[in-house]
Amino acid sequence: MAKKTPAVKNSKTGTAKKTKLNQAAKAVSKVRVSLVNELRAIIPKLDSEGLAFLVKQARIHLYNMKVTELNKAAQVVNSIRSDSVQAKAKKDDFDIKPTTAGFYLRYQNNGTMFSKPEMIQLVKIINGQGTAPEITERLFNWLEKERKDIFRLIPVKDKSDNRLKILASLIKKNFKLKK
Repeated sequence: MAKKTPAVKNSKTGTAKKTKLNQAAKAVSKVRVSLVNELRAIIPKLDSEGLAFLVKQARIHLYNMKVTELNKAAQVVNSIRSDSVQAKAKKDDFDIKPTTAGFYLRYQNNGTMFSKPEMIQLVKIINGQGTAPEITERLFNWLEKERKDIFRLIPVKDKSDNRLKILASLIKKNFKLKK
């Protein structure tokens, strides 16, 4: 017969946390058992219409639980994809070409138009005073306020995203403010 060793509270092994989790699981289990018993007691008292309603609600709830589970899995996958795409973002992914209507910004294989006044605003932001992080933050804030559609084209995670830095350097390299 195996000898049980007493649990020792150790922050590295998380024994105290495991105990709290076990207690929480037992409490949830008690609540669940109580609800199951209550439902069993109510079922014989219901007519067919009431039972049909409960079955329909249970199916809807099961479906919603599955959707929640799938959404969580999709978020994990998208997070992994976003991280790998961000690591691969490079100058070759971007291009800006003048057109008769304004400027065409291409990111990878997709693009969008900027009007001439919008491009002037971007050039002013990028050529403004401040550190590189301050400039990319201003760029992010302007895009978020004026052109949220850009974030569907360029999957920017936050104000320090490498894609913003690349876009800022591309604009700075290709456009100058007239004095």
